[in-house]
Amino acid sequence: MTAQTHLPSLLSRTGAVSALTIAAVGGSLIVPGGAPEAQAASAYATKALKVAASKKGAPYRYGATGPSRFDCSGLTLYAYKKAGKQLPRTAQQQYNRTRHISASQRERGDLVFFHSRGHVYHVGIYAGSGKIWHSPKTGSVVKLTKIWSKSVRYGRVR
Repeated sequence: MTAQTHLPSLLSRTGAVSALTIAAVGGSLIVPGGAPEAQAASAYATKALKVAASKKGAPYRYGATGPSRFDCSGLTLYAYKKAGKQLPRTAQQQYNRTRHISASQRERGDLVFFHSRGHVYHVGIYAGSGKIWHSPKTGSVVKLTKIWSKSVRYGRVR
C-alpha cells in the first residue's frame, strides 16, 4: 500500500490531519481557496526553473543567451531551450508568445513580465513565494529576487 492510498484511511481514522503529517506520508494537500502556485508545474516549466537557478551568479551581459552570461530574456530563452521549449529572443516577443494568465493562476516556472506604458521591458522565471530568477542589469548577476513591482504580467510557455 502506498502513502497515497494509505492517506484516505489515515484521514478516516484520525479525523483531522495536519499538513505536515500529510507531507510526511507523501500525500498532497488541496485546500479550497489555497494558492494555485502549490499546484504542480509542468515538467518543462520545472526543468526550466531548475536550469535558471543553476545559473545563479552568472554575469549579466546585454544580448547574451548563455551558457555563462545572460541578459534577462537570454536567461529565459536558455532555460526553456534546455527544458525542450523554444522561445523568441526578446522579453516583448516572449510575452507575445506565451499564454497570458492572471497572478492567481501563476505557477513555478511561469514567466513574469515587467511592463511600463504597454511595453514589456524585463522578464524572469517565477520561483514561487513572490520571487523570480532573473538576470537584472549590467554589473549584476543571475539571482533570486522578490518581485518588486505591481506592474507585472504572467505568461505560461506552451
